[in-house]
Amino acid sequence: MTIRRRTIVHDGPGGPFEGVFAWDDADATPRPGVLVIPNVLGQKESDNLKAEALAALGYAAFACDLFGQGKRTQRGEGASRYMDDLNADRALLRERLRASLGALTAEPEVDAEAVAAIGFCFGGKCVLDMARAGLPIRGGVSFHGVYDRPDWPSVDPITVPLLICHGWDDPLGPPAAVVALADELTAARADWQLHAYGGAGHAFTDRAMPAGHAGFGYDAKADRRSWEAMSHFLQVAFKNNEIVAEVPAA
Repeated sequence: MTIRRRTIVHDGPGGPFEGVFAWDDADATPRPGVLVIPNVLGQKESDNLKAEALAALGYAAFACDLFGQGKRTQRGEGASRYMDDLNADRALLRERLRASLGALTAEPEVDAEAVAAIGFCFGGKCVLDMARAGLPIRGGVSFHGVYDRPDWPSVDPITVPLLICHGWDDPLGPPAAVVALADELTAARADWQLHAYGGAGHAFTDRAMPAGHAGFGYDAKADRRSWEAMSHFLQVAFKNNEIVAEVPAA
């Protein structure tokens, strides 16, 4: 097994956009693809490492860019400025997600009929919006996502199976917001499941955010459990495609 990565620059509304694609070059055949959608800070090395971890599971993965080439932020003042622009224009966000998915499926290592999406924080919201828009993915996984609905009508039914991995102490996803999401997905006849992790808050997968802020921070147990849940979910989503890699220990 040799995990490779390459930079992909592609067009889209307000582009160009620049992300990183990862795959195992020991396998020359197309395999299922996974779109990796970053958090509030935009495309970065930690997203590339998630793509590589997915490649080690037997997939091809694209850590995408929704903000635009060179548009990245750091924690602190102004960290959310590019995300805020997209939150204010969810239709534009939807079309950028469509373009990112197209960039993934255009890669020769990817089986374009077998793709899924995972996302973190803002990226988790994006995964839900992909399902709401009826984009052609086999499944979506939201890690400590944000659950507010877009201002455009969702498809009905929502046919994309969804796994929501949620830190129960997340102040950005209080119980009322979680129940509202469950009601929304149930009304849309979606195939959905919720994994809630006690004692975990927002950004529980983010090793760069140490615990200590109320409701925010890395949680090793929730990180491990959610990755294992995602791994099983993707195997089921791609059950007609051969995936032979074992789930690695966190």
